Amino acid sequence: MLNFSYVNPVKVVFGKGQISRLRELIPMNAKILITYGGGSIKKNGVYTQVKDALAGHHWLEFGGIEPNPKYETCMQVVEMVKREKIDFLLSVGGGSVLDGTKFIAAAAKYEGGEPWDILEKGAEVKDAVKIGCVMTLPATGSESNSLAVISRNSTQQKLAYYSEKSFPQFCILDPETTMSLSERQVANGIVDTFVHVSEQYMTYPVNTPLQDRMAEGIYLTLIEETPKVKADPMNYEVRANLMWCATWGLNGWIAQGCVQDWLTHMIGHEITALTGTDHGRTLALVLPAVWSYLRESKKEKLLQYAQRIWGITGNDSNQVIDEAISRTKAFFRQAGITATKAEYGVTDEVCRKIAEIAETRNPRWGERQNITGKDVLAILDLCD
Repeated sequence: MLNFSYVNPVKVVFGKGQISRLRELIPMNAKILITYGGGSIKKNGVYTQVKDALAGHHWLEFGGIEPNPKYETCMQVVEMVKREKIDFLLSVGGGSVLDGTKFIAAAAKYEGGEPWDILEKGAEVKDAVKIGCVMTLPATGSESNSLAVISRNSTQQKLAYYSEKSFPQFCILDPETTMSLSERQVANGIVDTFVHVSEQYMTYPVNTPLQDRMAEGIYLTLIEETPKVKADPMNYEVRANLMWCATWGLNGWIAQGCVQDWLTHMIGHEITALTGTDHGRTLALVLPAVWSYLRESKKEKLLQYAQRIWGITGNDSNQVIDEAISRTKAFFRQAGITATKAEYGVTDEVCRKIAEIAETRNPRWGERQNITGKDVLAILDLCD
């Protein structure tokens, strides 16, 4: 197991009716800005719950943070934060709203040049406005980590940053808030969680038996719960299990002492930036191709995954790996994602642009930091 040091300061508040606890989680003297997305929280009752919980608090709101939050929109909110002297940001919605809010919190306190430098140049985040969140879409795990991914329209970039200053103070997870999600959103969230686990698990062995089994527990729970949520979308217990999987998929613990990959996400981010395709759908498209192309370097973990998750064994390792990949693709289809490069608009030109981007990255993508543009083209060629 590799050396590591990790602290996660997020207070998790889980269960029915927990939005009411906002009144005790945010100081009464805080000046709050509520951030949210397209307005679904006003249709499903979450906005009313938040408003009631904040009775007596001083708060403003900004709606309109996009899926794959845009830098341009975030900077509008940064100006509002500065103008109104906001000292607490409350994100209400999914991971995109929270990612945007994390960046807003950092950018509002940034004293360097353009805040985009945080993403593009790795500029240090020395301070940030305090954040809390009410999550309504289990997918990104953003509520329990200090990562954020932001897109920029003007340059067609989608980049991530990490800072310990970007941990939320708390996250409220009420599974009932997820019951109004569309089938598409649920499917995207399940696949996003599955691939988060994969990026931390499907590398090569470094003596992490506990972390492996924790990751495998998330895999198995997703596989068990997915047909249940399709059959009974209003089942609270199923929704609770899926929500908890999403949080654990990227709260940092299953990655400790491990090697991480993130190649599927890097390619997927570029597809989203260039075509606008849902993040979860790009991951479902790319992950099987990554595993197939890198089957030798990931062989030991692929065979472990095949046996422990799908019960597949045999003397022909390639056959076992092929079957495991096939079962994974079938699971994505069961979740509700079936599409092709053509449907997503992943043309030869898009593939060429992503390969060019891969060539410029330092360090290179992948757990061994050895993925070239040629490799990316070969992986994209294997996508269905």
